[in-house]
Amino acid sequence: MSDLFETSGGLPDDDTGSKAGQPLADRLRPRTLADVVGQEHLLGPEGPIGRMLTGKRLTSMILWGPPGCGKTTIARLLAKGTDLFFQPISAVFSGVADLRKIFDAAAKRRTMGQGTLLFVDEIHRFNRAQQDGFLPYVEDGTVVLVGATTENPSFELNAALMSRCQVMVLRRLDDSALDKLLTKAEEDAGRPMPLTLDARAALRAMADGDGRYMLVLADDILALRKDSQPLDPAALAQVIQRRAPVYDKDREGHYNLISAVHKSLRGSDPDAALYWVSRMFDGGEDKAYLLRRLTRFASEDIGLADPQALQMAIATWETYDRLGSPEGDLAIANLVIYLGTAPKSNASYVAAGEALGAARKTGSLTPPAHILNAPTKLMKELGYGKGYAYDHDDPDAFSGKNYFPDGMPRTQFYRPPERGFEREINKRLAYWQKLRDKKAAGGKAGPDEDSP
Repeated sequence: MSDLFETSGGLPDDDTGSKAGQPLADRLRPRTLADVVGQEHLLGPEGPIGRMLTGKRLTSMILWGPPGCGKTTIARLLAKGTDLFFQPISAVFSGVADLRKIFDAAAKRRTMGQGTLLFVDEIHRFNRAQQDGFLPYVEDGTVVLVGATTENPSFELNAALMSRCQVMVLRRLDDSALDKLLTKAEEDAGRPMPLTLDARAALRAMADGDGRYMLVLADDILALRKDSQPLDPAALAQVIQRRAPVYDKDREGHYNLISAVHKSLRGSDPDAALYWVSRMFDGGEDKAYLLRRLTRFASEDIGLADPQALQMAIATWETYDRLGSPEGDLAIANLVIYLGTAPKSNASYVAAGEALGAARKTGSLTPPAHILNAPTKLMKELGYGKGYAYDHDDPDAFSGKNYFPDGMPRTQFYRPPERGFEREINKRLAYWQKLRDKKAAGGKAGPDEDSP
């Protein structure tokens, strides 16, 4: 996959030659790093790449960013700015044999005093063994490696290769950067885009942060409409097709969005949660996956603060299974709003984790004898069941006996907060503890005394 303003060939450094038939994105390809929009944090004088160019000392790097943000263009301009031979390859179409030829040619160039910038597009497509093949040539300086990827390099690239490269994070082009590209397109055409202000904003939204795609759309509009009335958003939608959102259901974008859903719900922001869920809907997310995560949230982050949350999650799942889309989507939206506005508590989650930790430390301790069943005479003689108090026979329906194993102190794992239904649970726990303390001291409380 090529990147912003990049084509299979290359433009000459001057402006001679015909531009007839050239795509707008090709005509507007930046000729210096200062012309690249949206990546000033890397390319500016104080940015890491800007400092490298000032010092004429380029190190191997990984350019990580979404499609159309300028990765290929930046690599080409880096080679130009440091007098390195630019050798581009794509990991999609190249193999070990291609790499060997490239490394051999780079080694020969090096003996003649010419360095090589090896640009590897989609570098995450190379397998682990192929990635290891870069290491000796990067280490001895045969090539300066510049890899481009849309995927999180910490997941997709070898640790050994990562340790030899700096990761440069390129940003999705924001609204301001996209508008600069539209202005450049207008300057190239010598006339304004035939768009109303609202349509211009809609066009930027359609580009979804992809500068290359923005210029493809602008090229189509400039070719289709010359002297007509400016297009409004509705007319614009008829002229060009909406771009499918960038969303890989099995890659980082998928996990980023579900994380955004989960954390928005935890932060009691139903509006933000609805937005992220809608993004997942629009990207074609599997609704069963989303419902699993929402059900998990109801159990893990709300728990007993609102016991109805889990029931509603299960009911929503069943509703969606019966209705499907689009009717069942509203049930999911209702669930998202309910979970976002419900009181939050992870007390059950914490209690379960602490109890599991205690169980693993004390796994050999047996239950106290008074709560062991004694189905045989021998077991009765050994004291099984001796002293057991049937709680329903107590006036308070609470015997206050110890149910932890002998040799283990009583431990409170579940500590509910004063929120939602758990406020009532706290009252019960406090009441039982009061009864337990009185019974341990030999006293006796009445059946209704301080009852919650």
